[in-house]
This record gives sequence, C-alpha cells and structure tokens, in this order.
Amino acid sequence: MASLFHPLCGSNPPTLLRLLLENGLPAANRCPQVALALAVSLARWPFSTAEQVAFALSQKQPMPDPVFIVGYWRSGTTHLHNVMAQCPAFGYITPLATGMPWDILGIVRSLEPLLEQALPQDRYVDNVAVTPTSPQEDSIPLATMGAASYYHGMYFPRQFETHFRRDVFGEGEEADVERWKRLHRHLLRKVSVHQGHRPLLIKNPVYTGYIRHLRELWPGAKFIHIYRNPYRVFVSARHYFTRLLPELALQDYGELPIESLVLESYPFLLDALKSDTADLPPNQFAELSFEDLQSDPLSVLKKIFEQLELPDFEAASPHFETYLAGLEDYQQNQYSLDAETVSAIENAWFPYIQRWGYSL
Repeated sequence: MASLFHPLCGSNPPTLLRLLLENGLPAANRCPQVALALAVSLARWPFSTAEQVAFALSQKQPMPDPVFIVGYWRSGTTHLHNVMAQCPAFGYITPLATGMPWDILGIVRSLEPLLEQALPQDRYVDNVAVTPTSPQEDSIPLATMGAASYYHGMYFPRQFETHFRRDVFGEGEEADVERWKRLHRHLLRKVSVHQGHRPLLIKNPVYTGYIRHLRELWPGAKFIHIYRNPYRVFVSARHYFTRLLPELALQDYGELPIESLVLESYPFLLDALKSDTADLPPNQFAELSFEDLQSDPLSVLKKIFEQLELPDFEAASPHFETYLAGLEDYQQNQYSLDAETVSAIENAWFPYIQRWGYSL
C-alpha cells in the first residue's frame, strides 16, 4: 500500500495546482494523497515564502563547483554516491531536504527529529537503506519545485511518455531548460548553506545527458561516470520504473512503454555524455565500471580522487572502509533474461556492449 505522504507534499500551492491542471485529475483512491499534499503545502507556504525572501536577501558566500556522479539508471550511481558521501569533505542533499526543498533552512532544521521518523526503510526498488544521512539525488526535489521531470510521469502516468521525453530526451521547450537551470541553481545554493559550504556531491542519472547544461552553470564542476554490464542494467532499469509506479502514481495506469523508452534512452544519454565530455581535461572527467568498484573499491576510489584532484583521500579512507564493511550482507536483486530480451538489448545497445567488453 502506498504511503499517504506523497513527494508532492513538499511542493508549494502554485506548483501543485499547475501540475494537477496540466496532468488531469487523480484516481479516486489517490485523492487522500492529493488532499494531504494540498493541505501540507498550504500550511508550509508562509514559512516557505519567508525562507525564500530571506535567502534572496542574504549575503551569499561563493559556492564551490559540485562533483556530479552520472550514469544510466541502475549502473551503480547510488552505490558510488553513498560511498563517496562518507568523505567528510563533501556535502550532499539529505532525505529531508529532498522531501521539503523549499524549507531546507527553516522548517527542516527545526522539525528534523520528527520528520526523520517518516522516512521509508529502503528505496522501494532495492534493498538500499534510507537513513537521515543517506545522500539523495536532486530529481525529486526539482520535480517538487516544478522543474520538468520524469518523476511527473511517475506521478501522472497518463502523461508518462510525455514527461519522460521532455526531461530525458530534452523534447520540451527552451523555457523548460531555463526553469530547470534556475531551480537547480537555487536548490544547490541552499543545500550548500545547509551543508556548511562544502563542495556538493550530486548524483542524477538524467544528468548523463545534461553535461553541457551543467558546464554552463558550474564551469569548474567535475564529473564521474559509472557504467555497468548493460544486460543487467536493462532488466534492473525496467524493474526500477515498474516498481516505483505503485508507490508514486496518482492516476490509474495500464501498460506503459517502459521497455521501449529504456532501450531508446540508454544510447541517447551515453552518446550525449560522450560528446559533452570530449573536451574535458582528465581532472574534470573520470569513468569507472561498477564491477571494478565492487571488486576493489578502495583502489578504484583512490584512483578517482587522484585523477580528479579531490580532497584528501587518506583522511576519508577509514570512513569508506567502515561503510563498505557494513554492506557485506547486502543482497542485490536477481533477474533473468529471455532470448527475445537479449536480442532487443544487443540490437539497441551493441556499441556500448562492445566498447566496454561486456558479455551475457
């Protein structure tokens, strides 16, 4: 059963009403979630507005350029993010900041102990634990704030493909990109204050195809691309989108073109990544495989830190070791592949299967 608390509880009334008007009415059994989201957004609105005004008028300390972790969904971005976030030198988006992006510096700080009790035990799609200090990507908070997002397709699945294509393939209008830039910069600047002005570690699979936009906003940003066996990525990504829908959808849905969109978007994003990073120097762009990170994590992390000239690997190393030791009993989801699916993957993704030397 889906939680009564929907991510849109963190939105503001104008954004929430706009999304409802643009995407259609919720299903009858989801009206309680929508009603609660409206009530919570209205109750928070005075505080959120006051925080926005205060932040706009504040003297802003220069913000270090972030480090972005990119890679297609289910390629290991979350694992790498969780490990690297153990380094005390980095800041990141917390679960509570994810849920209430307009209130990071106000209500979130004052209600932290209460809000932490509402966190889910895991991420729904796998067995990765969610704790008050688990680093989060910026997709959900940006969707909550009103940026174009594939998450809106999860919330309003009647428009699933439209939202997915607008966000992932960039098929929206120029105004969509400009709104995302404005909200992205605003969110990260607030998170930077919340995290004590440390360089932020940001993970987002969609950013695999957004490097050109990120470089405009953060010229000194560094990028880490993690890739994984494409056969495993496909079935895991298909499971990811399918598993999230029952938790997040506010409308009834039937068969959605998830499989075809995964097949199409993987080479699209990776082709964009290749062209957008072609002229980046080695200290701004690094690549690694998930399998290498699993087999020899400390050596791989040390190499990444040295190549990108990231702060003090030696000081962070004990934190990495402690976190990794706690994962020894972690069980990955298991999947199987039929011959038809294998053929579809190889037809669509063969250049990358060949480039990285993977096999079934």
